[in-house]
Amino acid sequence: MGAERTYLKEAPDQSTEISKDVRDSVYEILSSVREDQDEAVRELTAKFDGVELEEFRVTDEEIESAREQLTEEEKERIDYSIERIRNFAEAQKDSIDSDFEEEFGDGIRCGQRTLPVEAAGTYVPGGHFTHISSAPMSIVPARVAGVDRVVTCTPPRPDGSANAYQLYAMDQSGADEIYKIGGAQAIGAMAYGTETVESVDVISGPGNVFVFEAKRQVFGDVDIDLLPGPTEVLVIADETADPEIVALDLLSQAEHTETSQPVLVSTDQGLAERTLEEIETWLPKLETEETARVCWEENGEVIVVPDEDAAAAVSDEYAIEHVQIMTEEPRDILEDLHHYGGAFLGHDAPVAFGDKVTGPDHILPTHGTARFNGGCWVGAYMKTITHQQLTPEGAAHLSEYAARISEMEGMHGHQLSAEHRPVDQK
Repeated sequence: MGAERTYLKEAPDQSTEISKDVRDSVYEILSSVREDQDEAVRELTAKFDGVELEEFRVTDEEIESAREQLTEEEKERIDYSIERIRNFAEAQKDSIDSDFEEEFGDGIRCGQRTLPVEAAGTYVPGGHFTHISSAPMSIVPARVAGVDRVVTCTPPRPDGSANAYQLYAMDQSGADEIYKIGGAQAIGAMAYGTETVESVDVISGPGNVFVFEAKRQVFGDVDIDLLPGPTEVLVIADETADPEIVALDLLSQAEHTETSQPVLVSTDQGLAERTLEEIETWLPKLETEETARVCWEENGEVIVVPDEDAAAAVSDEYAIEHVQIMTEEPRDILEDLHHYGGAFLGHDAPVAFGDKVTGPDHILPTHGTARFNGGCWVGAYMKTITHQQLTPEGAAHLSEYAARISEMEGMHGHQLSAEHRPVDQK
């Protein structure tokens, strides 16, 4: 704890340790899927979702039925969100399209290519809420990256169907195959493949603790975007912020789950105290009060700091998923921040906008992993690979260096390979 601070409300340290029971359970699920494939998925779906499905893949008829269930206005809202996410993803793609080949010495040419993976698996969670935006947030960047085959898994509902809103969003976002499979078994099916689901190269998307742990355990067989846990928000506010708005922005994230983490860091004690009052005023009015209240009471924090420098230092210590900067000059603080998933600048940029429709991806790092991960994006579905070509002159230049380094390392085969260059082709 470096920066000076005073806690008006402090929560106990959050453990990021996944319990042994969960780890063992996920290992058993993944092993079962790897060995018994479709049959294991059927049994696990019946066990965890209470649904017996013979076929997992969503049919064209089911997709068309979902379309018919939505009003034109509902479809327009989802389409607009997809368009904005696609526009931002395309800008990201443009920023990394920097393939090159240059001469690094006479006769030594080296280059780099950035290519999409061939197949991506995306997970769209079910649960208490209808996470419509999680579909385009994971599918659209893969599509923009140029992935040939995009697979999506989502848990079936009690009647065996997929949620109509999510199904429409998955299809409109560009999913090639949609499967009604949830939880760790979905991650296993995409990672290892079954008779029905062909394996993929990378898996993305949020989920519960079992999905989180399953992604961790399959990493290495496939790549993953990141390990996102329960949502987090840290609001930095000064005296120009409206305490009612600050309270609502904190509660908007507290309603996700009881284990979410809402934090206020304020340079003004009066603002902090009034925000606490507003939270107590608004909690009883929330339809999601039961979850939001437990989250706030157990995990909510309110911190008062002397200045903006201290606020930035505290924020970087948390390395939190979302940082809202509700100050007079938010960009002044942004310049001092290094560890966050997504930043939201000003009084009119709530996380709620970013979660649904602004454009940047909402699948972001949690549990302090913003120290080394920026979240899901177009680059999560791409790989950067290099190549090199040497003329005889270039080989003659490098031969002695490579041979002597190999000799020092005791790698005789490498030494001989280097010493026998350039090749005499006469």
